[in-house]
Amino acid sequence: MIFIAVKFTVRPDRADDWLALVDDFTQKTRREPGNIFFEWSRSVGVPHQFVLLEAFASPAAGETHVDSDHFNTAMAWMPKVIAKKPEIIHVETEGSGWGQMAELTPAEDG
Repeated sequence: MIFIAVKFTVRPDRADDWLALVDDFTQKTRREPGNIFFEWSRSVGVPHQFVLLEAFASPAAGETHVDSDHFNTAMAWMPKVIAKKPEIIHVETEGSGWGQMAELTPAEDG
């Protein structure tokens, strides 16, 4: 599995628009064969920063994503909205998605 985390710092005046701006890109990526997940979160500490967690079943699935029209379309408009170059972690790892955390289980009495 390819696991990727990307930190996007967007222009503060565009932060409230970001999730709407990336919606088409997100939906099309989630429908790609080999996409395991593609999930956005907004930073609590830096409100104009978003973290994208994404995973693909194989390097080939990741390459297909980068070669897609929707990826290239996003790469064309994003420079106008971001405030700095995104930061990325990209690793190949065993597994096929999220597992359960061993150290924590919900209490039975809620």
